[in-house]
Amino acid sequence: MKNATASESNTPAAKFERRKAMIVRAAVKVINQKGVRGMTFAEIAASLKLVPTAMNYYFKRKEDLAAACMLQAIAYYNALLDRSDRQPTPELGLRCFLQDFADHLAAADLGKVDAVVNFNDVRAIGDAVVDAAYTNMFRRLRRSFSSVPLNEPTRPGQNARTHLLISQVLWAELWLRQYEPVDYARMAQRLFDVLVHGLARPGQSWAPIDVAAPAANGEVSETSGVSREAFLQAATAEINEHGYLGASVSRISARLNVTKGTFYYYNQAKDDLVQQCFDRTFEKMRTSLSASEAATTSGFDTLASLAGSMTRRDVSGEAPLLRTTAISAVPEELQPTLFHRFAQLSARLASVVSDGIADGSIRPVDANVAAQAIICLINASAELRHWAPGLDADLAIEAYARPLFMGLFRPDERAPASEAKVAAKAATGRRTRRPAQRTS
Repeated sequence: MKNATASESNTPAAKFERRKAMIVRAAVKVINQKGVRGMTFAEIAASLKLVPTAMNYYFKRKEDLAAACMLQAIAYYNALLDRSDRQPTPELGLRCFLQDFADHLAAADLGKVDAVVNFNDVRAIGDAVVDAAYTNMFRRLRRSFSSVPLNEPTRPGQNARTHLLISQVLWAELWLRQYEPVDYARMAQRLFDVLVHGLARPGQSWAPIDVAAPAANGEVSETSGVSREAFLQAATAEINEHGYLGASVSRISARLNVTKGTFYYYNQAKDDLVQQCFDRTFEKMRTSLSASEAATTSGFDTLASLAGSMTRRDVSGEAPLLRTTAISAVPEELQPTLFHRFAQLSARLASVVSDGIADGSIRPVDANVAAQAIICLINASAELRHWAPGLDADLAIEAYARPLFMGLFRPDERAPASEAKVAAKAATGRRTRRPAQRTS
């Protein structure tokens, strides 16, 4: 029996699969550092001491290799769901899911198991098989974790909550690395505490104020009549949809119907562009936080108003922000500066969380973890329209932002009316527009 097994492992088919798996492992490392667009066959081949042409024997195009990496990651998350679905309640299932996720991430960072690819560029691949598998994974997450005691939410509300949850997991893969691997599981459980129980102390009401949006930069090109703000909005949208490397000068210029010369009126090089887009995002979040502080009297209301206002601007398209996950695809030399800026913003938000704990409006939570969750919520709202079409800005605040502050599984006396509005709006959206990409 042992001889037969050894013989089978040396067949051409077995050797092919082993080599293919090696290529996928190498590609995962590169994609997680540079994004799909930054990966090349030549780099993967060199890391495995292969000639570049040998790669075509296993994958015809680099997009096929990227798709294989994505499908492997989807299988990994489905395996986590297999175990979490065996837990007696959705809450315990989520605890199990986050625990397993953190344990695997720690083991991967210690070199004990293979890493899985992040999903930052999943939409940029344009692979029908990957899209279908990702959508099915999203539906599994929705079935597993979106039920709310005493109140069964409508489909758009479930989609919004599920998008919130998966976004938090994907962002946690980045911020957990601020800690040592041995602490990943402990910090993941603190994220679980925030997601399940929210930030509000018992009796705290959800009443965010819509604070004024920061004034946009009004500088206008003399040749095109396009403002800097309009240009940065277009660039932000392109980077969000196609990744840093996929957002070409031609794409950005075409989006505004201007020449490449206008692009270079605002930017000396593409790195200048992404830096300006991140600067714009940081500035809008900073000034919006200051405005929220000026308009409220408690830490909870400050953060709720910030999240609600920024979600409104993002969903309405009035002031889209660069999604946080874009940072992993920018040139490596820019990443330390951007991570430092995010750390500064996180520290600022954590101080407001601490203020809320001190004034009694926020229950005792890990302030740093709560700050990361709020950053993720705000930035991930740019993708909400793909997963919950029919949600306008007001409904998005109720179905998407409120659960983080009040708890994913906490019943709320206003939920039935809010969800009814969500359902009515979603039905209207289905009658008046084409379905958004990858609607589940």
